Amino acid sequence: MTQAVETLGAVAAEDLDAPVIQARSTRELFWRRFKDDRLALGALIYLGLLVLLAILAPVLVDLLGVPPPNERDIESLDAFGLPTGPSPDHWLGVDQLGRDVLSRILYGARISLLVAFSATAIASLIGVIAGLLSGYFRGWTDTIISRGVDVLLAIPYLLLATGLAAACSFGNGCLGGLLKPGLAVVIFVIAVTSWTYLARIVRGQTLSLREKEFVDAARSVGASNRRIIFREMLPNLTAPIIVYSTILIPSVILYEAALSFLGVGIQPPAASWGQMISDATDIFDAAWWYLLFPGLALVSTVLAFNLVGDALQDALQPKARRNRSWLPGQSKKDEIEKEESQ
Repeated sequence: MTQAVETLGAVAAEDLDAPVIQARSTRELFWRRFKDDRLALGALIYLGLLVLLAILAPVLVDLLGVPPPNERDIESLDAFGLPTGPSPDHWLGVDQLGRDVLSRILYGARISLLVAFSATAIASLIGVIAGLLSGYFRGWTDTIISRGVDVLLAIPYLLLATGLAAACSFGNGCLGGLLKPGLAVVIFVIAVTSWTYLARIVRGQTLSLREKEFVDAARSVGASNRRIIFREMLPNLTAPIIVYSTILIPSVILYEAALSFLGVGIQPPAASWGQMISDATDIFDAAWWYLLFPGLALVSTVLAFNLVGDALQDALQPKARRNRSWLPGQSKKDEIEKEESQ
């Protein structure tokens, strides 16, 4: 008996000396996975700086001493009326009208980010609601919404958006003059044609969640359909919604640039990266800077959003991570189990 007591005491002492294993919250696990991607961290810093530059564009233009985006400097054109390249007065050169390229790129960032965030928010809202209703109620609701999504996906989205933007960019606009030509039309057109994929994703997830035990438990206590959809099921869809919305942002930026390039997007004299690239196509052989710098701004921003979106997908959905290059002789399953056990 005495020996047994001593053994139990020794075991208890060893347990006290053992390191305490602390549980990590969901937020800590997310940040641990996200910060391992150094490219994504760099891209996130770049996007933060870009947002800051866009917000402070008027202040930066004054501090740098460059002209406003729509001010024409005829003296900056050469004797043949062609734009001149980078100089102390115009750091990134001027366009064919003598407007400063740096100033227009900064103001163009405001347009691109405003369209991207606004159109993505509206498209995500429409897609989430449509997907939830379609997946939860099924039946005729699912049939109507799903067939509507199929119809929209069958139409070339750029062709549809170009037609809508062109129809709303003349006269009094669309919807009885509610949508005037300009920024509002671009946001509306992009949002209306960009919600379909998210609706399909949310619908598929909702069809799976509605069969779970917590939904049956909510029904058993008399919860309404509205409460089950928005209070019980929607929080479980946060990860895929965030991931897809983040990946949708760069697509929207390219979408706006394409519409502006085709002449049915942001209208002059407002600065837009797509419009600047479109204007530069006629003179890029003589004014390479007018095509290069807006193009670099567009490509770097789209790339940064894609890197952050991929990192969010890996951090929020580790089991659905993309195929990577694994160490020789080490299986993918072993690597994932090693990461999740740390």
